[in-house]
Amino acid sequence: MGFFSFLGRLLFASLFILSAWQMFNDFGDNGGPAAKELAPKVASIQRFIVSKIGDGVLKLDAKHLVVTSMALKGVGGILFVFGSMSGAILLMYNVLLMTPFLHDFYNYEIDDPKFHALLPDFVQSLALLGALLFFIGMKNVLPRKVIKKKHLKTKTT
Repeated sequence: MGFFSFLGRLLFASLFILSAWQMFNDFGDNGGPAAKELAPKVASIQRFIVSKIGDGVLKLDAKHLVVTSMALKGVGGILFVFGSMSGAILLMYNVLLMTPFLHDFYNYEIDDPKFHALLPDFVQSLALLGALLFFIGMKNVLPRKVIKKKHLKTKTT
């Protein structure tokens, strides 16, 4: 059971670790293709936040978002492989942070083909989030070790 649990965690975390490695290799000076894809979406969200709160809002940068995602995926994935709950929490933060940026199906009409391309990816991110929540829940439910109580034998004199 322990080996299959490790193998499952390794296969699950490989999605995040390999993605972080690819982002790291493509990063370059400008943040790579990930920052290029995120830049218009970050600008749109920045405009929305400024319209609701005002000009005193922290400026979002796509390059910083890519670095944050890369760190959360890499560190969280490695910790998750070894069964750490903190690794699952880091991966959960990454999914919660990046899903609205990457899969913004809500900006398109239902008739738009882009809507139907982004919705399954959004649902897949929800499934990953559900798997991480399941892992965290099972870590809290299962006892770490069953401590067997030793029975002391009485001495006869």
